[in-house]
Amino acid sequence: MKPAAAVVNHLLAQEAWARQKLAAHARKVACIDTGAAQLRLRVAADGYVEDAPAEAAADVTIRIKLSDLLLIAANRERAVSYVKLEGDADFANAISQLSQNLRWDAEDDLSRVFGDIAATRMVSGARGLFETIRTTHQKLTENVAEYFLEEQPMLIRPRMLQDFSADVVRLRDDLERLSKRIEKLERR
Repeated sequence: MKPAAAVVNHLLAQEAWARQKLAAHARKVACIDTGAAQLRLRVAADGYVEDAPAEAAADVTIRIKLSDLLLIAANRERAVSYVKLEGDADFANAISQLSQNLRWDAEDDLSRVFGDIAATRMVSGARGLFETIRTTHQKLTENVAEYFLEEQPMLIRPRMLQDFSADVVRLRDDLERLSKRIEKLERR
């Protein structure tokens, strides 16, 4: 079994509702195409997934650009806007619902190896670390933007650009009116 199928099956093993939703699409093949590689999975009768042969026709094809993978990971709610779906709409809808609602229960997996207390602390520590990284990244981005806007002006605020554009349009219109007046005066 390929690692992708093993990971998906591990997530499905934790959620009976997800296996039931997939079991309704037994024997159907889903193809996730990134352009560089394809992942083909077939739904088994029990709701788990297995590798599908390359020659098996896909019932649904999900096309994702490699450049969009980070955007999808960052904002799973907007993932649909980054992918193109082709094929069985009902099957694609089931996959979409699973991708939005299936979550890895890391604490449960870690508790089997390290115990409940250690697993809880590991997960809360990891969450704290990720939150610290996220806020640090956000603050760094804001500080760099402020530096390039205020102290070393290399960027321009959108409002200033809109005002400048409006001034240019107004100047162009005034110049056009002046040109027409000059033409009228020259004709007299």
